[in-house]
Amino acid sequence: MRNFEDDPTLEDLLTSDQLQRLNRTLSALCHEPVEIGNEQKPDAVALEFNLETVGWLSGGSSEQERLAATELVSFLMMFIAKYRLAANLHHDTTEASHAELQKQNEALKASEARYRTLSDQLQEKVDEQVAVIKQAQMDLYESARLRSVGQLAAGVAHEINNPIGFISSNLKVAGDYVNDLRELIPDTDQNRELLDDFTDLIGESSDGARRIASIVSDLKTFSSIDQADYTQCDVNELLSSAIHLLQTEYGHDLAIIEKPGKLPGISGHPSRLSQTFYNLLDNAAQALKSREQGTESGRILVRTSVEKDGIQVVIQDNGCGIADSIRERIFDAFFTSRPVGSGTGLGLTVARDTVRAHRGTIQIDSREGAGTRATLFLPIS
Repeated sequence: MRNFEDDPTLEDLLTSDQLQRLNRTLSALCHEPVEIGNEQKPDAVALEFNLETVGWLSGGSSEQERLAATELVSFLMMFIAKYRLAANLHHDTTEASHAELQKQNEALKASEARYRTLSDQLQEKVDEQVAVIKQAQMDLYESARLRSVGQLAAGVAHEINNPIGFISSNLKVAGDYVNDLRELIPDTDQNRELLDDFTDLIGESSDGARRIASIVSDLKTFSSIDQADYTQCDVNELLSSAIHLLQTEYGHDLAIIEKPGKLPGISGHPSRLSQTFYNLLDNAAQALKSREQGTESGRILVRTSVEKDGIQVVIQDNGCGIADSIRERIFDAFFTSRPVGSGTGLGLTVARDTVRAHRGTIQIDSREGAGTRATLFLPIS
């Protein structure tokens, strides 16, 4: 809309339709037709607005009629100008209000974006704290479980060690008595057969007693009874104890190939390292049970070596492998692919956290149907 602060023209004040209607009305009021236009005719009278000539009025029967008609048109143009001025003012005010509303809207959007960012940051912090709480709960659970295992092993060691000592000592004495009896009783076929059977029975009983003592020793190593939390560890010895425990669990039916390297001692937590090795070995044994029967026999390879500034432990099997659909979840707490009641789903989670606590790394490589390889790296210093 044109601003009336500028000098208006006739077209600014009256539209062509309004001008035609005004011409008809003035002609009806006068005795002769009247015409308003921009052309100055001989008998035309100037139409003025704000002391400026905006057009000319011609026609009518006399000059008096033209002057009267001119006065009427000037009067009408004054009110038209006032209306246009009010319309301009309303338009300007509306535009200013719209601009202010837009400015406030942009400020509101910016404020909303800031609050959304703060909300997202707060949610991230909440998620982080929830993860910390979950991890603390898992650590407490694992600590309690380790204490339970330690108490169990301590009870087993206390209750079994002394009787096994008596049995082993008595069997040794019984073996000496059998040798004495050979010299005292008549040397007949029946006596020799009886004494030989008795010697074999004593030998088998002694082997059984030694096996029980070995299991108790492995349990003590596994649970670190009477050891500080962190001490000097022999990784090969811890692996050997875990293997003996696993063999006992599976009735000595597992084919486990041990290839220990010459390793330095490392500072660590024997109980947790032993548990980590046992969990990985138990997973390998379970994989062998679940593998499809084929020409190749199931076996587990355990190899240790020094790599760079650390010890590398490899536990590899040719079992069923891990399915692609669950491979990304194997370290998730309480996730297990075993049947309900067959596992807690914490084996690999505990193994990962234990290795991390020793500033090491663990990597699981697997192919479904081909087997799995677990590679642990524990820094020496």
